[in-house]
Amino acid sequence: MKALAIDTTNNVLGIALVDEDIVIGEYITNLKKNHSVRAMPAIEKLLQDCDIAPNQLEKIIIATGPGSYTGVRIGVSIAKTLAWSLNIPIIGVSSLEILAANGRFFNGFISPLFDARRGQVYTGLYQYHNNEVVCVESDQNLLLTDWLKMLKEKNEHVLFVGNDVSLHKDLISTELGEKAVFGQVPLHNPRPSELAFLGLMKDATDVHSLVPNYIRLAEAEAKWLEQQK
Repeated sequence: MKALAIDTTNNVLGIALVDEDIVIGEYITNLKKNHSVRAMPAIEKLLQDCDIAPNQLEKIIIATGPGSYTGVRIGVSIAKTLAWSLNIPIIGVSSLEILAANGRFFNGFISPLFDARRGQVYTGLYQYHNNEVVCVESDQNLLLTDWLKMLKEKNEHVLFVGNDVSLHKDLISTELGEKAVFGQVPLHNPRPSELAFLGLMKDATDVHSLVPNYIRLAEAEAKWLEQQK
């Protein structure tokens, strides 16, 4: 089962090609560059380097958000176009779940984190059970102070992962003390190969029904809706 995984939801651009339980190829960069220009060439190059033709692909797996609104749209559009043109299944996976998968060997809760500005974050709570990542608290957008208050009540060790964790490390440490564990640097980049294997365990979605999961509206959309009221 050859599957192509694509993640453009944040600064990290990740492309992976897997076959059953083998990672054939993986491409990752963490740059503030336009994914709309770089994603398709990266896909083409990876397939070329791995001697895989597009018509040999059997599944497309895509990170559906949350994250950068533009980044999420780019990835979902590319994935849907590929799945539709190749007539193969498409599977969407939470961007936060992909990041949480980096905590595979942590004995406790895992909190993947993307900064959402103005003291807010995108996050969820996960843990590993029987070698599978399990969602404990669903993905959400909220004030970090509210999230930390909830975690404090659980009184368990929590692993924080994500490139934006450094922005909030002081506050997390102050609120949770020794219960807060911070992932090492290599754990902060979501891995497209993890995305691929997560997707292979999920059911496919109709290509026309798959949509981005922004969790919250873009500021312009929210203002427009408010004006309509």
